[in-house]
Amino acid sequence: MDINRRNFISASLGSAALATLAACTNESSTKCSVLADCNCKDAKLNISFQEGIAPGETLTEKLDFMEKLGVNGLEVNGGVRSAPGSPPAFLDTRVDELKQALSGRNIKISAICAGFRGFVLAEDDAVRQEFHDTMKVIIEAAGALGSTGVIFVPAFNRQIPVRPHTAETRTFMCEQLKELGQFALSRNTTIIFEPLNRREAHYLRQVGDAAQLCRDIDCEGVKCMGDFWHMTWEEASDKGAFISAGKKYLQHVHVASRKNRWMPGLDAEADNYIDGFKGLKMIGYDKYISFECGMPRDRTDLDRGTVVTAAVQLLRDQWEQA
Repeated sequence: MDINRRNFISASLGSAALATLAACTNESSTKCSVLADCNCKDAKLNISFQEGIAPGETLTEKLDFMEKLGVNGLEVNGGVRSAPGSPPAFLDTRVDELKQALSGRNIKISAICAGFRGFVLAEDDAVRQEFHDTMKVIIEAAGALGSTGVIFVPAFNRQIPVRPHTAETRTFMCEQLKELGQFALSRNTTIIFEPLNRREAHYLRQVGDAAQLCRDIDCEGVKCMGDFWHMTWEEASDKGAFISAGKKYLQHVHVASRKNRWMPGLDAEADNYIDGFKGLKMIGYDKYISFECGMPRDRTDLDRGTVVTAAVQLLRDQWEQA
């Protein structure tokens, strides 16, 4: 008998999910009986775009498009392109520009997407120190911009030499990131673990594992996120993944089409986020769901503005269905 693992576990969670949702929609109750630390009525769909998503030649044009569409978050990269041969540049050089661009608008900076150099699990002390030094520069800028946090990955598969996957390495990483999380907290922001699929990173692949790290580090400046694209390959249940993190640890969400990482909707019926949205509603998630995706290069017939508008409407429709 062929059993689909994702559907099996999702079905197994069904009765508990229904009980929780019933408790959450009961007007006489403000707290979920199953997830006692959340208020499901707080759940809100806040849509964010990475900077390259909206059509437009300038940042102003992109922001104008976003405002008309009701998108209220902008996710920017922590690194800044510099001229060949010039030293690397980081988000601190854009703080004034971004503040001015967002002034008077109903759009805020959501998360900051990476941009640092080095990596925390590097064997080489100098490479690891470069990670800490550049992350601190980006964290400072994130705090100045009111960002929810700076996204990072402990190590991509291509980053070597890397510390071995052992209990000692995990303890080492927790110690390193607690210090960085405390620094982020002092700047009124956070650092955010991003789990990736196994083709990109072996070390951290599931939202629940990232949440466990947050719990063990035990610092309000260390959070985690989920990415629907990566979750497609690594999670048995989108809903279960988000519930495993809970409102306490889940700080950000990325979304893309589920087969090709295009705009949501371009992979047709595969682009179903309802199960995950149910989990987000159950934990009272009220931060951002941010577009991290592209357009198919061979589809010159597609208009970016039309596709993006349809993608936003798809998310809104599925959020309501959830």
